[in-house]
Order: sequence, then C-alpha cells, then structure tokens
Amino acid sequence: MSYEVNDRELESVLALPAATRFDYFLNRIADWEEVWSLADQDGWVLTADDDGNECVPVWPARRFAEACCLGKWQNNEPQVISLDDWCEKWLPGMAADRRRVAVFPLDSDKAVVMRPQELLKVIDETLEQYE
Repeated sequence: MSYEVNDRELESVLALPAATRFDYFLNRIADWEEVWSLADQDGWVLTADDDGNECVPVWPARRFAEACCLGKWQNNEPQVISLDDWCEKWLPGMAADRRRVAVFPLDSDKAVVMRPQELLKVIDETLEQYE
C-alpha cells in the first residue's frame, strides 16, 4: 500500500524550500519503499536542469506527483517505482545514460538535482538509519 498524503500535509510540504523537500523525500521513500515519477503513452517524463542536463523528476508519493501534472506535464500520470528497482536498476541506468535526478520539483521552486550515484549514496545512508 502506498503512502496517502492528506490535504494539510500536501499544502505544508509544497510550501517547503527544495532542500527541506529533499529531506522529506528521503524519509518517505525509506518508510514506504517507493518512488514516484510521471509517464505518458510515450514513456517516462524527462526535464532539464539549468545546465541542460536531462533529469528524471521524482516525488515521494503519488499525490505530490499529481500536483505537478500541470502545463507541459498535464497529460502525464504518476507511476510508482519500487525502491529496490529504483536503486538497483533506475539509478545505475540513469548514470550510464548521463542523466540526473530532479528530486521533488515544483513549478514554483527548483528541485534538488543530483547525479544518480550521489543520490544512491544518500539513500543508502538514510536506509542504514532505519535498520
């Protein structure tokens, strides 16, 4: 079962700065063992950072991803990725493709953008705290 975000939490978290949303992301994915991104009939959504690097946008729960299905992403649907698949398949694949990860992007505030191997290290450190 996925984490259900209520209206109050949604509003509160969306108002946080990017670095605080990043910490929230880490804790939620460690708790619920899933990551959310967006896809349409053609595949997964990509965005770009300020340097033009392709990035995969991710959120810690469906409701946050849904909140970003506006504008250029209005025809996309949130899709869940298990944390195991994210760490074992997605992050190494993105590193090989020279893509980055945009953690918790919002229209009003930039995401924390990281190299996949850096994010994997931080996820592993977070998970160690839960053991």
